[in-house]
Amino acid sequence: MHTQQAHIGPGAISVSASAPSGIEVTPGLNFPGFTMRFGRNEEIFGQAEEADFIYKVVSGAVRTFRVLSDGRRQVVGFHLVGEVFGVERGESHRCSAEAVADCEVALVRRSVVNKASDQDHTAARWMWGLLSADLERLQDHMMLLGRKTAVERVAAFLLEMSHRAPCAGGLDLPMSRSDIADYLGLTIETVSRTLTQLERDRTIAIPSSRRIVLQNRAVLNDLDS
Repeated sequence: MHTQQAHIGPGAISVSASAPSGIEVTPGLNFPGFTMRFGRNEEIFGQAEEADFIYKVVSGAVRTFRVLSDGRRQVVGFHLVGEVFGVERGESHRCSAEAVADCEVALVRRSVVNKASDQDHTAARWMWGLLSADLERLQDHMMLLGRKTAVERVAAFLLEMSHRAPCAGGLDLPMSRSDIADYLGLTIETVSRTLTQLERDRTIAIPSSRRIVLQNRAVLNDLDS
């Protein structure tokens, strides 16, 4: 396979990237682009860097986050296989993005997508749907952070992950407890204590640190309602 060196924004890492090819961002809609591999915790793009590309997770998982002035981190979202991220209204990224674990990411130039959206109804509808889904997810996250208790936040998170990455027999979470805590606005201790409480109540089972089995979805749904 031919490779090229790709440099994504100032300060971003330089890794070997696949030769340009068609990237399917959604069934039936392809754009010219290429893929890159990132190791665990490696930066994909940084906050305030120019938003020249949009991204799709091919394998692994990605977190987007912002660092507050006092050094605290707020995880804004997790992006799983098949999901697109890094779409911005302005010219620069409002968040940073890192690989949660080893991952492969497809990149398409933003100018290519914008041109297609102007000229093709299918591309325009896809972009509209993508932005609408992002807005809906952010509104749900705002409600979660503003109004829900710790156990309600954890229940909502587990249900969200089960819907976005269905897996027979349970959830295989790629993110750490620290990631989950920063996404839910809780401490690591609170997340761990809440998971233990849900396990003790037989609402979930935790065979390993990253695997969770939802034993009683009805209870989780009640907590999330």
